[in-house]
Amino acid sequence: MILGVGTDLCRISRMRKASASEYFVRKIFSPEEIEYARSKGNPAEHFAAAFAAKEALAKASGLGIFGIGLSGSMVRRTEAGPVIIYGGALMKKFEALGVKKCWLSLTHEGDLALAFVVIES
Repeated sequence: MILGVGTDLCRISRMRKASASEYFVRKIFSPEEIEYARSKGNPAEHFAAAFAAKEALAKASGLGIFGIGLSGSMVRRTEAGPVIIYGGALMKKFEALGVKKCWLSLTHEGDLALAFVVIES
């Protein structure tokens, strides 16, 4: 059963400016997300997509961004596609909600990155 759906857009140009701050990058993104983004030709695209994924997850969960925290989850790129990884306090909240799986789709085009999240029980 679907528990929630969330989507978010992030401007890549906005993330390019924000990600110029090392403080911002380290506060929002995991070391794995940082390494992945910086290994690509346009890191801002990948930072923007990961940021949008965190926002979309917050919307889909109904907990909001303060309820999940921007550092409470991360995007892992796999051969099968991107997945959302979460643990700790967020895992406990999701267990209480009956979350079994989070589906994630990411894309970027022009100056926009989009994330779509479906939460399933």
